[in-house]
Amino acid sequence: MIRYIRWCAYFCALLLVALLVNIARVQVWEAAAYGANPANKRPAIERYAEPRGDILVDDRPVTGSRDSGQLLRYERTYRDGPLYAPVTGFSSQTYGTSFVERAEDAVLSGTDPGLSAFPLWYELSRGRPAGGNAATTVRAGMQRAAYAGLAGKRGAVAAVEPATGKILALVSSPSYDPAVLSGTGAGVRQAWTRLNADPAKPMLNRALRETYPPGSTFKIVTAAAALDSGVVTDVDAPTETPDPYPLPGTRTLLPNAGTGCRDASMAEAVQWSCNTVMAKIGVRVGLRAMVEAAERFGFNDGRLRVPSWVSRSNFDTDMSRDQLALSSIGQFNTKATPLQMAMVAAAVAGGGELKAPYLVDRTTQDDGDPVRGGGRQTLGRAMSPATALRLQELMVKVVREGTGRNAAIEGAVVGGKTGTAQHGVGNAGTPYAWFISWARAEGAPLAAVAVAVVVEDAAADRGDISGNSAAAPIARAVMEAALAPASGP
Repeated sequence: MIRYIRWCAYFCALLLVALLVNIARVQVWEAAAYGANPANKRPAIERYAEPRGDILVDDRPVTGSRDSGQLLRYERTYRDGPLYAPVTGFSSQTYGTSFVERAEDAVLSGTDPGLSAFPLWYELSRGRPAGGNAATTVRAGMQRAAYAGLAGKRGAVAAVEPATGKILALVSSPSYDPAVLSGTGAGVRQAWTRLNADPAKPMLNRALRETYPPGSTFKIVTAAAALDSGVVTDVDAPTETPDPYPLPGTRTLLPNAGTGCRDASMAEAVQWSCNTVMAKIGVRVGLRAMVEAAERFGFNDGRLRVPSWVSRSNFDTDMSRDQLALSSIGQFNTKATPLQMAMVAAAVAGGGELKAPYLVDRTTQDDGDPVRGGGRQTLGRAMSPATALRLQELMVKVVREGTGRNAAIEGAVVGGKTGTAQHGVGNAGTPYAWFISWARAEGAPLAAVAVAVVVEDAAADRGDISGNSAAAPIARAVMEAALAPASGP
């Protein structure tokens, strides 16, 4: 009898061991698979069980959380949603996150280990600290000025602080309200479908993700390449350029939009935006030196994060001489994001040094204690200080006496460059209006802001589109806001 009891005990022990092994398998080896199973609702329930941390502009929240009373309890809310959508992105219980909501999700959702001095305690207790906050570099007054300036027209504005790389304004138009995507249900799915089907693409962040032919604003890069390479040593010397200019190796004649460009100097070519002169200068600089110059400004680099990823701006590395001529005036395959062109203006204003742009100044715990600070980094030197100083003088002349007079601000030194970019088959598309600029208060040692504005404005009359008329007034409003004291959102 005892033998049978012993065998029964052995069998029970074996069952216990098998149970422990199975528990270990489920808890250790299979835990990730079970956690990722779409049928497992616990991670989503836990994620939305507490309010999400906030995104801040001028240290004030532009986001919030609402108790929905549903299984996924807290939904995201947005203050001035369309105004700040290119900055915040969306946080949706159905479609996930984007932009700062995505890049700083761990802090905002309370899962970042830096939110607690004792992260192991939360691991053992299966809890989590309150969601932290992400303080952006955006200034509310500048953001509003850019948004109001675009007034719903298709386009974008990017503004950065040359000395630090802080992104002070980031606007894409038309925009949308991220709040319509926050929850679940048929209404959210319908809003998602409607926004994605809209031909105006309101969810496209044109400031970071869209690339445009930069047109004549790219002539600043070409001028920098010419000065740094020694191809041009005297900006006031005649260039012996015909008008129109025969593209090398072809019978195609490149014209100018205005007059007075025959045999113009490089200074006059920048002031009056002479295509012929700058195309010829680009060819004289040569492909290799032009590529190197463009890449020093940030072109052809797909690694830029602000912290959201930014589309790669392009300057071809293999071209014929006629293609190089067109590329040197911002045409052919040359493409740039508005942020990239703001970086070009910032490099000029910053003495040739190019700072890495960034959008999050710091992250904090919910009580304000710091988690991480925004990283100020230098991407390198885009041009020599002497070249930057000379280009500052040329850009100031554009605003005071040339094609960019609509950007002038009383009591400030403003430099700018207009651009009208052709596009479409046979250049039949409505041109894009560009303006890049920087502004410095009279007597101040450093520029306060560098701005890039692009206006697509497909509904406008073709003859009315120019960088000076369509884009420069928007840039002026943003620069005026930058020179004014900061205000709340």
